[in-house]
Amino acid sequence: MELTRIIHTSILESPIPAKVLAKKIGKPYSTLLREVNPYDEGAKLGVETFVQILKITGDYSPLEFIANELGLDISSKKMRKVG
Repeated sequence: MELTRIIHTSILESPIPAKVLAKKIGKPYSTLLREVNPYDEGAKLGVETFVQILKITGDYSPLEFIANELGLDISSKKMRKVG
């Protein structure tokens, strides 16, 4: 649930409004917010949508959380786009 909370916060605090983000991803606003709602155990966020959220928002804190959970040491300061 912690990862979902981080993703939810990332979307809500993004300079890109959540409705615009949902449109760019190709999902209805209500569907996207349900998928990232940390209190809705029935909804799940797909990995493809997760990657799109990272790309569009530029907020890699959810990815950093995953890496930390796996015992990996990465930070957005060290990450850079290749190509």
